[in-house]
Amino acid sequence: MDNLQAFRKFLPMFDRVLVERLAAETVTKGGIMIPEKSQAKVLQATVLAVGPGSTNKDGKVTPVCVNVGDKVLLPEYGGTKVILDDKDYFLFRDGDILGKYVE
Repeated sequence: MDNLQAFRKFLPMFDRVLVERLAAETVTKGGIMIPEKSQAKVLQATVLAVGPGSTNKDGKVTPVCVNVGDKVLLPEYGGTKVILDDKDYFLFRDGDILGKYVE
């Protein structure tokens, strides 16, 4: 099953955003292998699915600020790990995402 099929089966609720963290650097620019314990935690991710948004006190839906495909900066801690088709993804609330990269 490819990624797109997996995400058709999983839709985040409310203001939650499903992301895939970018891969950690395993080799330095000079070609030296970096041990797993020494690899920095990756704080960049790609948005794969978004919920419809949260409902405010007036009952109106406030949409999520990011879109599928956006590259975002995550906080160092937080998020909920989700395993889909034996691959790790993370759920964050829209308000917990620190920012998005623009081209």
